[in-house]
Amino acid sequence: MHPLNYKKNLSTMIFVSTFGGLLFGYDTGVVNGALPFMSAADQLNLDAFHQGLVVAVLQLGAAVGAIGIGKVTDLYGRKKTLLFLSVLFFAATLFCSMSPNVASMVTARFVLGLAVGGASVNVPTYLAEIAPADRRGKIVTRNEVMIVSGQLLAFFFNAIIGINFGESGGIWRYMLALAAIPAVILGIGMLRMPESPRWLISKNKMTKGIEVLNLIRSAEQAEKEIADIKNTLDQEAAIKQMTVKDLGITWVRHLIFIGIGMALVNQFTGINSIIYYGTEILKTSGFSTEAALIGNIGNGAISLIAMCCGIAMMDRFGRRPMILTGLVGVAVMLAVIGMTSLFMQGSSLLPFVTLGSIIIYLAFFQGLIGPVNWLIISEIFPLRLRGLGMGVAVMVLWIANFCVGLIFPMLLVSVGLANTFFAFAAMSVVSIIFVIKYVPETRGHSLEELERFFVKEYGGKNTSGDSIAGAAKSNIS
Repeated sequence: MHPLNYKKNLSTMIFVSTFGGLLFGYDTGVVNGALPFMSAADQLNLDAFHQGLVVAVLQLGAAVGAIGIGKVTDLYGRKKTLLFLSVLFFAATLFCSMSPNVASMVTARFVLGLAVGGASVNVPTYLAEIAPADRRGKIVTRNEVMIVSGQLLAFFFNAIIGINFGESGGIWRYMLALAAIPAVILGIGMLRMPESPRWLISKNKMTKGIEVLNLIRSAEQAEKEIADIKNTLDQEAAIKQMTVKDLGITWVRHLIFIGIGMALVNQFTGINSIIYYGTEILKTSGFSTEAALIGNIGNGAISLIAMCCGIAMMDRFGRRPMILTGLVGVAVMLAVIGMTSLFMQGSSLLPFVTLGSIIIYLAFFQGLIGPVNWLIISEIFPLRLRGLGMGVAVMVLWIANFCVGLIFPMLLVSVGLANTFFAFAAMSVVSIIFVIKYVPETRGHSLEELERFFVKEYGGKNTSGDSIAGAAKSNIS
C-alpha cells in the first residue's frame, strides 16, 4: 500500500474485510438449496427435526461466537482475529462438505456458526475503525450489502449445481464446499491488510497507528484524527461501563427492553424461514426442486436491491416511519401467503403467487426493516451502556434465530404452510404495536441527547408500560 493512494488503500481494506460478511451470507443461505438433497434417504436421511437442527445449530454457534469474540479481538487485534476467522471458516466448510452423518454435520455447522458470529461482530468493528467519521455509516453498512450478496451467490450456485447435476447424490457437498473460496480470499487478503489504527493507538502502539492512518487518510485528515482518537480513548477510559448490576436502574431496564424487543422483531417476522427454507417453501407450494432453486435467485436479487435502496433512504426518513411501513408490508404479505396456501391448494397458480408474495415480502423487510433495525439498536444505547446492551441484544437475536430455524420445518409438517405464515403475520402485528408504543425516533439526535432524554423520562419510575408509550410519541429535545 502506498500513502499517496490513500483512497484506494481504504477501498481495498473495506473490500477484503467484508468478505467476512460475504461468508456470513453464503453460509447462512447455502443450506436453503442444499437441504433437499442433503435430506435424501441415500444421503443424511434428515427428518423434520434433524433438518431444523442442521439449519439452526449454526445460529447457536453464532450466538457463542458473537459473545466470545470481543475479548479475542480486543486482545489480539482486528486483523489477527479476521485471519483466525478465515481459517475457521475454511476448516468448518470442508468439515461440513465431507460430513458422513448427522452428528458430524451438526458439529461442523456449530463450528461454522462460531465463525459467522465472530464475523458478525468483528467485521463491522474493523470497518468502523478504519472509516472516516463522515463516511462511517455508509462504510459499515457495506457489510450488510455483502451479507445479502453472499446469500444471493449461494442461491445462484445452488441453482446451477442443482439443475445441472441434480441426479448426482452428493451435490449438496459441492454447494457447501464453494464457501472455501471466499474464506481463502479473506485469509490471503487480510495478510496484506494493516491493523486497525484505533486498536493500535489504544494499545500504545502510536507510531504504527500513525503509519496506518497515513495509508488511508490525507496528511491533514490523519493529523486531526490522531488527536480525535486520543481524545475519545481518554473519554472512554474515564467512563464507568455499566454491568448487570445496573439493571436496577429504571431507564437502563427500559433501554435493554427496547433492544431485546427490536432483536425479536428482526427474527419473529419470519425472514430467516425464507432465507433458510425458501426452497422447501416453494416446493410445498408446487414448484419442482429445480424451479424452486431458480425462484430463490429472484429472492436473493430482490433482497440485494432492496437492501441498497434501504441504506440510501436511512438518512432521509425517520427510523420509525421506515420500520413501521416495513412491518405493515410484511404482515400483509405473510397473511397473503397464508391465505393463498389455504384457498388455492392444488392450483397451478399457487407456486407463482407464493413466489411473488415472497419477493414483495423481501422488498419490505430488506429495504425497510433490515437496515434500520440494528441502526436503532446501536443508537439507543449510550456509550457506557453499549457493551451490556448490545451484548444482550445480539445474544437474544441469535437465540431467536436458532429457535426459528429449528422449529420451522416441524411447523410445516405439523400445522402446514398456511398456519405457519399466519403465525408469522400475527407476530408482525405484535411487532407493529411494540414499535408504536415503545420505540422512540432516534434520527437526528446525538447519543448524549438520547441518554439525557431517557434518564429524565424514566429515571424515577418503576413501571414500564405507560412511561415508554409516552416516550415513543414524544419529540426528544
